[in-house]
Amino acid sequence: MNLIFNLLQAKSTAIETSHEDMIHDAQLDYYGKRLATCSSDRTIKVFDLSSPTGTSGAAAHTLTSHTGPVWQVAWAHPKYGSILASCSYDGKVLIWKETAPSGAGGAASKWTTIKEHSLHSASVNSIAWAPHELGAILACASSDGRVSVLTFKNDGTWDASLFTAHATGCNSISWSPSVLPGTLISPSYRPNNGSAASGGPPSVQRFITAGSDNLLKIWTFTTPAVPPSPVGSNSNATWILEETLDGHTDWVRDVAWAPNVGLPKSYIASCGQDRCVFVWTRDGENKKWERVALDASGLEGNTNSEGGKFPSVVWRVSWSLAGNILAVSCADGKVSLWKEDLKGSWGCVSEMDS
Repeated sequence: MNLIFNLLQAKSTAIETSHEDMIHDAQLDYYGKRLATCSSDRTIKVFDLSSPTGTSGAAAHTLTSHTGPVWQVAWAHPKYGSILASCSYDGKVLIWKETAPSGAGGAASKWTTIKEHSLHSASVNSIAWAPHELGAILACASSDGRVSVLTFKNDGTWDASLFTAHATGCNSISWSPSVLPGTLISPSYRPNNGSAASGGPPSVQRFITAGSDNLLKIWTFTTPAVPPSPVGSNSNATWILEETLDGHTDWVRDVAWAPNVGLPKSYIASCGQDRCVFVWTRDGENKKWERVALDASGLEGNTNSEGGKFPSVVWRVSWSLAGNILAVSCADGKVSLWKEDLKGSWGCVSEMDS
């Protein structure tokens, strides 16, 4: 309760980014000490929030290699170093690495591009790093309808797989937790279609995509039981469609899989052009996904809430680190926080202007 109370009572801090156009994304790093922002001005800015000038508009670094609006940025887990990924309308995904100064004297660190991914033929709209337990893996969703998955290998190179996910375009992508549901209360639990590595809990490589076809699709990585040919390659491993979730009546703008520490229930939030936000739940592996729509009719100033819809297009949904509070961001510049009660109903617990 204290965590929730502190979250709802937290004060907001304005940061002057000095971007010259609309800001599309802002992401804190793992420790919450640095903030990365990206904009239609084709730049990425990194702020050190722990420094006295961190919120004053003095960006520690400005990254300028994209040639179109930059839609999203994503921090990798710190076990892989200071790594930041970005995606853009220019059809490219760039992976940046921060390097420390070579000598003394207070020189600033430097960000350099270590990977340029250009397999897509249209705007790359969303990127997401896999849970760090699975390795340095980056999934990318594009308007060309395809999803690409970049995997960093032990020899220092990147492997890329590419497949069609949504024929009319893919808008968002989100990884599931690596730990399968139910493992916390049942350590010996094993799904029917997988197995765990010796000595560890069962894990899975799985993500969900949101498309302009109004659908959500869940994809799972499978490796053949028989070694592929030639021996040592992984060419027969593939991403298969596990399930399709249907409910939105217009483009699905964003999707977010909630964190899970091994409890039986899984949560996914989705939002779209139809002004709806759905929370999808599944009580255990191999069970059916159930859909609940958030009722926005009680939000302040909502005079256009037929059927409980939000007052404007919903652009983003995001879960708290504990996975128990959902943030919803709309085109009207307002953000609302939602929480599930003991009866399974979702209610708004806070509203704010962005």
